[in-house]
Amino acid sequence: MPGATIGLDLGTSTVLVYMAGKGIVLREPSVVAFDVETGEIVSIGYEAFKMLGRTSSRIVVTHPLENGVVADFELTREMIRYFLQKVCEYKVFKPKVIISVPNYVTIVEKRAVADAAKEAGARKTYVIEEALAAAIGAGVDISAPHGCCVVDVGGGTTDIGIISLNGIAVSSSIKVAGNTFDDEIIRYLRSKHNVLVGERTAEKIKTEIGSLVPLDTELKTVAKGRNLLTGLPQSVEVSSTELLEPLRAVAMQIVEAIKDVLEQATPELICDLFEDGLVLTGGGSLIKGMPELILQETGVSVRVPEDPVACVVKGTGMALKYADLLFEE
Repeated sequence: MPGATIGLDLGTSTVLVYMAGKGIVLREPSVVAFDVETGEIVSIGYEAFKMLGRTSSRIVVTHPLENGVVADFELTREMIRYFLQKVCEYKVFKPKVIISVPNYVTIVEKRAVADAAKEAGARKTYVIEEALAAAIGAGVDISAPHGCCVVDVGGGTTDIGIISLNGIAVSSSIKVAGNTFDDEIIRYLRSKHNVLVGERTAEKIKTEIGSLVPLDTELKTVAKGRNLLTGLPQSVEVSSTELLEPLRAVAMQIVEAIKDVLEQATPELICDLFEDGLVLTGGGSLIKGMPELILQETGVSVRVPEDPVACVVKGTGMALKYADLLFEE
């Protein structure tokens, strides 16, 4: 444990922790529940997630990070402290922590994330862009003079980067990602069926039947919520076909961002991308039809690594291999 290195994917929806020599040691929702009267934290992670939509007015359940950056410094610090203590077997030894952040964050926001980790117990903190971390975690040799495009569709942001020679040649980050699909499902059910569902239900619907391309066999599920006209509980059957258009509209915003990045690339980098395709990571990569839609709209082939959700956190844990080139002491 002395000198331990921990990779931290501090996402809007989920926190993943990678420990050198052990792999991924923690995967929990980035949620905190606290008492508004006393200010005391009630629970963090899975236990707090279970409380979403089920608390009294005294308990607030919130995501301390919005779009991948710190929205509430105190809650973020306590959340990081909780997860670090959970994975560090011996509390006396402070680990080195490498944290991933969206491509677009400012120096001030990077410092806020690093400071939160340091105050939570880290001995040394480093910050790495998510696209770069995702590339490393997906097995890309970022030191090669060869372009590789990585698209990481997380919970709060989609980060796109063309990686070459230990850096990001072209990048973009948009606040359209997994949570946006959930929001669109909530909006659709409200406007189409007059039923209000929670974010957990929306995520479940997205995972079970959400698709961006027509399926050979239509999928259906039952959504349970509150009727907005009567105020009473109601169930409604939802199909993959009726959700296709609203979900595809969200996905096309991601596709347009990918196109914008490709348009900024040099001819040499574009040749590399057409030869090798792009790498799709993050939870959003698991939405049915995402790789097919990107190929259809850009003409670039798509590779989804094994366990794409874990690519960023694996990359943060493996980033010390490139420490001399990526981080300033």
